[in-house]
Amino acid sequence: MLEIIVLAIGKIKNEFFANAITEYSTRLKPYAAIKIQELAPESFNDSSRDKAKRAEGERISRALEKYSGAEIYLLHERGKELDSLKFSEKMASANGKIIFVIAGALGFDEDVLKKYNQLSLSKMTFPHEMARLILLEQIYRAATIIKGKTYHY
Repeated sequence: MLEIIVLAIGKIKNEFFANAITEYSTRLKPYAAIKIQELAPESFNDSSRDKAKRAEGERISRALEKYSGAEIYLLHERGKELDSLKFSEKMASANGKIIFVIAGALGFDEDVLKKYNQLSLSKMTFPHEMARLILLEQIYRAATIIKGKTYHY
């Protein structure tokens, strides 16, 4: 069974996204042990953006230190784009936990970007709530591909 952690800055506040995320988390239960770990976002204004981004980056780095040996992927628009089949192959070949990291409103600190592999859901930028939903749907799709189910056509 796949072991997946979604590490995200911020909580899901929109009920529509919360319900859809719950739906995909439920669908995933037969295929993957999935855990969503939320980290608090940093408050910021125009003059403190860089400081807040660094603080969130440090928070992400500290959280990831607990998962030595895991495959870690930052979701970033400049990351590698994979189609659903290639994504499922990457997940199927994982040795141990897979961690996907979603940044907050400010994006990733450059120091974090330098440390970890990056995947892109699209060249477009999405709000973190939508990115989390799209990621969970793609993880579900990948899991069904791996198991030979007919969800993916």
